[in-house]
Amino acid sequence: MWRHFEPVHAVTYFHPRARAAYEAVGLRGYWRGYFAGRAAPLGAVEAAPVVAAFFGFAPSMVARALPSVWRLATPQEALRARLTGAVQALAELTYELPEGHLAEAADLLEEAAGAVQTAGRVLGAANAALPAAAYPLARLWQAATTLREHRGDGHVAALVTTGLDPVEVLAWRCRVDQSREFHRMARGWTDEEWAAAEERLVEKGWLTAERAPTGHGTEAFRAAEEATDRAALGPWRGLGAERTARLRELLEPLAARCRAVIPPQSPIGLLAPGPDADGSPPAAR
Repeated sequence: MWRHFEPVHAVTYFHPRARAAYEAVGLRGYWRGYFAGRAAPLGAVEAAPVVAAFFGFAPSMVARALPSVWRLATPQEALRARLTGAVQALAELTYELPEGHLAEAADLLEEAAGAVQTAGRVLGAANAALPAAAYPLARLWQAATTLREHRGDGHVAALVTTGLDPVEVLAWRCRVDQSREFHRMARGWTDEEWAAAEERLVEKGWLTAERAPTGHGTEAFRAAEEATDRAALGPWRGLGAERTARLRELLEPLAARCRAVIPPQSPIGLLAPGPDADGSPPAAR
């Protein structure tokens, strides 16, 4: 299900209309819009809570955006901009789909999102507490966002149990199947920080001296992914197998259209094979 609702959410990061909506409220530059939009449900927060909740970013990168973005746009303005841009993006991508199709998908996804357990899930809780949207595409996007942040909170909790810090998680994953240079720059870590993380991974038994993934590291990361899946099951148990299958059917054409605007190389990992394909874990969220 993550592979079906995540692309709906992700238009907020990659579609030109989403970028334009942020710029219209004064958030020029990709990362200003990203940090303001994603953090806005928490209010006018400083950098520290966002470093913790977003997990993978270097603290120095977060600090360049927060709290200074709140002088450009309030959290309320950022929230309106992110919803406006996402809805405009979805409208452009899904105009060929019948209105009834979109409304039914929104109803089911909203019901699933309404069943999330928010204890210990800061971003999921903050998004679940936002006022209900009025129109199908807005309801669809907001529900997808609540579900992805709820799942992401669980993923962070699972990663914490591995004993790795954020840059170590990224450095290990990039020795498996991801791009080191892309992820290092996209998350703001320096060459020195990355190299030190790889040294620690060798000491912890996650990488060999030749920087290859060890069996211990592979199994530990797989266990974290499985824990993420278990922690995300609640909404789908609540919706039930039959209606979850129906929602998946409804989301398939939406997800396909939304994936078209996501770059092949992105930190989200949507294009990587997953457990239902070949048994390998999906890319780090």
